[in-house]
Amino acid sequence: MTNARVHWHEDAACRSADPEELFADSAQQNRAKAICTGCPVRTECLVEALDNQIKWGVWGGMTERERRTLLRRKPHVLSWRRLLIDDPAPQSAPRARG
Repeated sequence: MTNARVHWHEDAACRSADPEELFADSAQQNRAKAICTGCPVRTECLVEALDNQIKWGVWGGMTERERRTLLRRKPHVLSWRRLLIDDPAPQSAPRARG
């Protein structure tokens, strides 16, 4: 098991929110995204949605449209958990010596 928490949802800022707020239509999605602001498990939530290709609702502060766009831009990512949680340090190319 990685260092990611299995029960991250227990600490989610939305755990007591009305589900209709989180799965609102586009006009209400900004209110749902505001719930995510400052959430201590925002990244875990986003990873859950990306790795499982969840199609509906606001997860980790991103709407379904925003997640689809991200998935299309980064089709090579096999594990968002690995990228965002397990090894979040940006990878840089080795510098050429010369």
